[in-house]
Amino acid sequence: MEKDGWNGDKTRVTDRLPIDDVLPALTTALAQHGRAVLQAPPGAGKTTRVPLALMECGLVEGRIIILEPRRLAARAAAERMAQTLGEKVGETVGYRIRGESCVSTQTRIEVVTEGILTRMIQSDPDLPGIGAILFDEFHERSLHADLGLALTWEVRGALRPELKIVVMSATLDAQPVAALLDDAPVVTSQGRAFPVETRWLPRPLDRSTRFEHALAALIEQAARETEGGILAFLPGEGEIRRTAALVKDRLPQDCHLHMLYGAMDLAAQRAAITPASSGRKVVLATSIAETSLTIEDIRVVVDGGLARRSRFDPGSGMARLVTERVSRAEADQRRGRAGRVAPGICYRLWSRGEEGALRPFAPAEIESTDLVALALELALWGSDAADLAFLTPPPAPALAEARALLRSLGALDERLRITEHGRRLAALPLHPRLGHMLAVAGRQGALLAALLSDRDPLRGAPADLGLRAAAIRNPKGFLRDHPWTADRGVIERIRAEARRLERMVPDGGAEFSLAEMAALAYPDRIGLRRKGDMPRYVLSGGKGAVAAPDDPLGAHRLIVATDLDGDPREARIRQGIGIAESSVRRLFADRIEWIETCEWSRREGRVIARRQERLGALVLEDRNWPDAPPQALARAALDGIRQIGLPWTDAARRLRARVELLRAEGADLPDFSDEGLMRNAEEWLLPFLAGLRTEADLRGFDITPALQAALDWQHTQLLDRLAPSHFTTPLGRRIPIDYEGDHPSISVRLQEMFGQSEHPTIGQRQLPLRITLLSPAQRPVQTTLDLPGFWKSSYQDVRKDMRGRYPRHPWPEDPTQAEPTLRAKPRGA
Repeated sequence: MEKDGWNGDKTRVTDRLPIDDVLPALTTALAQHGRAVLQAPPGAGKTTRVPLALMECGLVEGRIIILEPRRLAARAAAERMAQTLGEKVGETVGYRIRGESCVSTQTRIEVVTEGILTRMIQSDPDLPGIGAILFDEFHERSLHADLGLALTWEVRGALRPELKIVVMSATLDAQPVAALLDDAPVVTSQGRAFPVETRWLPRPLDRSTRFEHALAALIEQAARETEGGILAFLPGEGEIRRTAALVKDRLPQDCHLHMLYGAMDLAAQRAAITPASSGRKVVLATSIAETSLTIEDIRVVVDGGLARRSRFDPGSGMARLVTERVSRAEADQRRGRAGRVAPGICYRLWSRGEEGALRPFAPAEIESTDLVALALELALWGSDAADLAFLTPPPAPALAEARALLRSLGALDERLRITEHGRRLAALPLHPRLGHMLAVAGRQGALLAALLSDRDPLRGAPADLGLRAAAIRNPKGFLRDHPWTADRGVIERIRAEARRLERMVPDGGAEFSLAEMAALAYPDRIGLRRKGDMPRYVLSGGKGAVAAPDDPLGAHRLIVATDLDGDPREARIRQGIGIAESSVRRLFADRIEWIETCEWSRREGRVIARRQERLGALVLEDRNWPDAPPQALARAALDGIRQIGLPWTDAARRLRARVELLRAEGADLPDFSDEGLMRNAEEWLLPFLAGLRTEADLRGFDITPALQAALDWQHTQLLDRLAPSHFTTPLGRRIPIDYEGDHPSISVRLQEMFGQSEHPTIGQRQLPLRITLLSPAQRPVQTTLDLPGFWKSSYQDVRKDMRGRYPRHPWPEDPTQAEPTLRAKPRGA
C-alpha cells in the first residue's frame, strides 16, 4: 500500500492504479499544449484519479468540470473522489445532474452530466471560474458529448485560450479526436487487467429460442461453474425483468439478484453497485454498467450481445428504440468488467464464429438520434453546425427535419434564427416539444411534460394518455379502481419531476385540456381517422399511424399520438389521446387554411377538383370545386397520363418512328422516346388536354396533333424531306410508310410499280425502303431492297407464275418501260 497526497494536507491510503504511471505525462502535455487525449482501458482509474491529480499539481486555476454520460456514474464518481479525500460529497468534490445538485462554494471538482455543460456554456460562454473540462467515456459518442466538445473547443479558441481540455476514452481510436483538437498530444495508459477467460456458445442460437430463456440458462450455467459476483448485460428494462423472473428461483441460495437500469430509483441503483455483505451478487444490467461504474465484487460477465439504441428516421420524423448487436468495442468493454478485481470469466451468448460479424464500434449517437434539441442548441449558439468541430457532423436530412419542427413550434424564424420563444425553450430541461407545451400552458403542463419525458408508468393499459395522468394525480385511487399494473417508482419520479418543472414556469393564464396540451407538444402528430373499419390515422405531419384494433383510442375521429413506435410505413400508436375538432381549431387557427386542389385519382381513374380545409396533411372539410380553372384540370389530367402512359395510336407511332429514325442519324429533332416525351410533357402535351377528365378520355385521346405541334417548321420540313410519311407511287397514289421495323417499308401492287427504275430511299444515309410487292389479289409476291435488281432478275420467274394465275392482268417483258396500272384487261381482250 502507498500513500498518495491530494490537495495539500489531505492524504489517503490506496492501491496504486495504472493511470498513476501516466499522470506526469498528462500534466506535462496540458502544461505545454493545454489539451490532451487520454486513452485508458476500463479499470485504469482515469475517472477518479485524473481530476484529483490536476487539482493537486496546481496546473488548473479554477474549477475542474468532468463530464459523465450517465447520472448514476456521475454520482458514483463524485462519491469515490470525495471518499478519497476523506470528505463528504459537496465539499471539495461535488456533482450536478438533472434535477439534483450537490456542490458548495468550496467545490473544486464538479462531476456533471453532459447536458449540464451545454447549459453552462450557453449561459456564460467564457466559463468564468472554470479552468479545465474533462470529457470522460468519450468513446460512447453521446450527442451531448459531441456538442459539448465542439462548443468547448470554440470557447477555448475565441475566449479562453488558457482553458484546459482533456478527452478521456477507453476504446475509441484517439487519433481522430487528437486531430480534431489541432493535433493534441495522446497519452496512453495500460489497464489493470486481470486475465479474463472468454467462453462462447458451441454453436449459434436457434432462431426460435427466446433471448430471455437463452440468457437465463447461461446465467444459471455461470453460477454453477464459477465463483464471485455475476454481471449480466441485457438491452433494456423489459428483458431484465423477464430474465429476472426466469432465474430468481433457479440460482444457488447464496446468490442475491439485483437489477440495474437508468430509470430505477437511486436506492435500488446503489444496492446494485454496492459490494455484497455476504453471498454472491448477480446483477442484471443494461449498458449503464459498461463504463465508469465499478461494481467491486464482479468476477463473471454474462453478455447477451444486444444493445438498445435510439434511431431517428428523417422520412417519418420519428425516433424509435431499436435492439441491435453490440459492437466489438462494446463487447470488449463488457468483458473487461470481469477482470477489475481478480481473474474472471466472460460468457458470451454467441458463437466464436459469429464474432467476426460484429461492427468494430457502435455508431455515434449524432448519426442516428433525434436532432431537435441539437438544432435548437446550434441556433442558440448562432451556428449552422458546419463551423463547429464535430468529430461526426450531424446528418443534413435529420438536421433539416429537426429545424422544420422547431419552426412549427415557433422556436426558429423563416431564416432559421432562434426566436425569443426558442430561447425560452432552450432554457428548459426538456425536449423542445415539451418545452414549447410547458412555455405556452404554464404550470398546468408540468405533469404532462414530466409524464412524456419518462417511461410509461402503466403496463398493459390501453393507449389513452388520460389514464396515465389520472394514475399520477391519484395513484392510490387509480390503482384501486383499475386492473392495470403501475410502476410506483416511475409514478413517484414523474410526480417529483412535475413539481420541479412547476417551479420553472409561471401560470399560463388560459386553461388547456390534457389533449390540447398534448397537441401543443405534437402539432405534427394530430391524427384524423381514415375511412374503413381499422383504426388507421393520417397524421398532420403527413405520416400514417394505427391504433390497436381493440383499443378505445381508435373510436376517436381526431387524436394526438404522443408515443409511436417509429415504423416508417405506418407507426403503431403506443400512447395518445382523443381531441375535439373545436380544440384543434382553437389551437391552430393560424395554420388552418383552405386549399384548392386538382388531382388525378388513381383509385377513381379521373380528375378530382376539391376545395379542402386543411391542417397540414389533415383534411378537416372537403368540398367540390366546380369552377376549377382549365389549366389546373389539364395539369391533373397530365398526372393521369403519367400514371397510365401515353395513349399511342398508329398515326402517332408512325410519326415517332420517323423522328427517331432521323435522330439516330444525328438530326437535331426533339426526343420522341417515352422518357423524353414524359420529361417534357408540360411543354408539348399540356395545351391539348383541355376537357379530358377520365381515364377513358385519356385512353381515347389521339396525341398525334400534339406531337406534330412539338415540331417547328424547320423540323417538319426536314422530316417531310428525309423521312416522309408516305411514298408516292408511279400512279401518284400515296402509300403510308411503316417506320416501326428495322427498315422503313411499304406494301404495294407489283403492277403499280411498273416504270419505277430507281429504288426509293429514306433519311440522310439513303436507307433503302423495304418494298413488299403484292399480287392482284393483294398477296405478297416478293420483298426487295433493290427494285432495279428485282426487275433484272427475279421478275421473269414471277412473271411466268403471275401470267398463269392472273391472265387478264398485264405482265410486260420489260417492266421498266411499261405503264403502271391497277387495271385488268377487258374480258376477251
